[in-house]
Amino acid sequence: MELIPNLPEDVARECLLRSSYKQFPVMASVCRGWNREVSLSQFLQQRKASGHSQELLIMSQARVDPDREPGSGKNSASQEYRVAVLESGSGLWTELPPIPGQSNGLPLFCKLVSIGSDLIVLGGLDPVTWQASDSVFVFSFLNSKWREGATMPGVKRSFFGCASDSHRTVLVAGGHDEEKQALTSAMVYDLGEDNWTILPDMSRERDECKAIFHAGKFHVIGGYATEEQGQFSKSAESFDMSTWLWGPLKEEFLDGGETVSTPIYATTGENGGDLYACWRGDIMVLRDDTWHKVGQIPADVYNVAYVAVRPGKLIVIGNGKALAGYGGATVGYSCDLSSFRWVKLETHVGHVQASCFLEV
Repeated sequence: MELIPNLPEDVARECLLRSSYKQFPVMASVCRGWNREVSLSQFLQQRKASGHSQELLIMSQARVDPDREPGSGKNSASQEYRVAVLESGSGLWTELPPIPGQSNGLPLFCKLVSIGSDLIVLGGLDPVTWQASDSVFVFSFLNSKWREGATMPGVKRSFFGCASDSHRTVLVAGGHDEEKQALTSAMVYDLGEDNWTILPDMSRERDECKAIFHAGKFHVIGGYATEEQGQFSKSAESFDMSTWLWGPLKEEFLDGGETVSTPIYATTGENGGDLYACWRGDIMVLRDDTWHKVGQIPADVYNVAYVAVRPGKLIVIGNGKALAGYGGATVGYSCDLSSFRWVKLETHVGHVQASCFLEV
């Protein structure tokens, strides 16, 4: 059956490749041939290769009540969070449909990661009870629908490190349990199989750690042990999926004086490339095992929530200084890595707790 009657197959496919991601659900419902085409992994690969893919910044962002009076005393943690999407090319903002059954919005402090055309929302705190959640929700940009994933095994944890390899696997490591005890445990989620596998423990407890997939390994950085509340470690350790082993502990992965938090990291490529960090107002890059300062974050980014590196540019999403009753407005910038000139992004009011990048 022809994809589009009276058009050569390659021309018809080119028409589908040029469609907006927002049209995917409609395209998939037109006929079996279109459904099959947009469901293929090659479809997304061809969109990227031909320059027709769309870059999306996805955020857990507070929905601001326009009727709330300034100075009401409500902070960002008491607000309802939703999934907001910024199309970095057009500057357009949209909001994803709510997760079924989650009438109070996203879990507070949940983690967001992407794999292919799917967004994954993991854990967090119940907005009403503040109990830790082991939930996993997956949103498909192909059919614009949510589904539940296999819940996270073991103790319910929060403030854990989380990272994706962008292809199939998500790592969850550290955090603390419901007794506020920092954890050494880690596990991986296979999106295709919808199952979890427990990993060997890390060498130390890591509450409020950061995680990133870089150069073929999952790296877990910083955090602190139970008895070191708020005294962030400078160490890091890496898990190699091919050997199923943690590498040697790097005690001084972070340079500089005392750490009051762990930097936000981004990489220019999951299989290699430079590793960037935003830390204490500076942009750092790791070269030859040494951190080098290469720029400064704009002064109105009071708290960095997410950093992404795209070809030739670095994107920073954060929050400005807290506004009365709103917990700080969203602030976003794109930086040209050749000149380190910043361009401000169109943003919406509403505190951001987590973000991820998705190219579809």
